[in-house]
Amino acid sequence: MLKLIFPALLSLSAALVSPSSHAADNTPPASPLAGTWSLVAADVIKPDGARAPDFGAAPQGMLQIDREGRYTLQIFRAERPRFASGDKQTGTPAEYTAAVLGSSTHFGTITVDAVAHTLTFQIDKASFPNWEGQTQTRHYELMGDELSYRVVPRPNGDVPISVWHRLR
Repeated sequence: MLKLIFPALLSLSAALVSPSSHAADNTPPASPLAGTWSLVAADVIKPDGARAPDFGAAPQGMLQIDREGRYTLQIFRAERPRFASGDKQTGTPAEYTAAVLGSSTHFGTITVDAVAHTLTFQIDKASFPNWEGQTQTRHYELMGDELSYRVVPRPNGDVPISVWHRLR
């Protein structure tokens, strides 16, 4: 009798924990942008319409978005100079400037409106402290595994544009 009940219990427990449908367990569907993205370009569009590199000739970065819409984003200028002293606490003003202006990082949650083609970042923490606690909506384009969006304009009118390639 036990030989008959045990397999049935295993089968029942597997069915109860199986993630077969979102409706059955009330979990939200995965974000359409969930995955790991590698930076392709970090440019800026000038007020006159000219497009130029914003983080040097070969910027590097990563964007990760999980199924629930939590994200982390990093963009770095590849040519950032190292601190001559080797100590972050004793950098020169020029080294600090290059480190700060050569990177852009933030994390929080992101929601996607596929109909309006907008991303909304709820920024928890950022390397630019003025963004912390902000909600920023950006128009995006998704073509296959390439995602691009424009960031809010800077005070000088420049509009940063980020282009990402989905790795998985």
